[in-house]
Amino acid sequence: MNSLVNIAVFGVVGAVMMAALIGLLLVIGGRGKGRGPQAVFGTVSVVLLIAVPALAAANLLGTVPEAGFGQAFLVAFGVALVIGAVNIALLPVVARRAAAAQGEELAPGLRLSPALAGGGLLVCAVLGLIGAGIGTLFG
Repeated sequence: MNSLVNIAVFGVVGAVMMAALIGLLLVIGGRGKGRGPQAVFGTVSVVLLIAVPALAAANLLGTVPEAGFGQAFLVAFGVALVIGAVNIALLPVVARRAAAAQGEELAPGLRLSPALAGGGLLVCAVLGLIGAGIGTLFG
């Protein structure tokens, strides 16, 4: 399987799973008080953000004999980047819902800042390294 196809398939699957998870949190989070839904969401998000890039890296290493750690890292990084982009795209929806639940007004200037973009790239790179490492073990 081509690396770009690998990124597209696993990235879209991870992005859809993350969007569904965020939607579930928005529905369940509004029903009750407490940190239970947020704790479960955080745990499942971390598992998803590690497992999907690792599966993409393992798939690449299992199907392309000449692929090495560098190529596995790039695939895992690309998948993490797609999933992270969905998180950033859905951030205003989650922020509006959280502000409405607390009875506050949302600041009108909720936009992507350079710090958020840089931090997101750094997190995606770390997730890519972790995913490539796990993929190397199982690929």
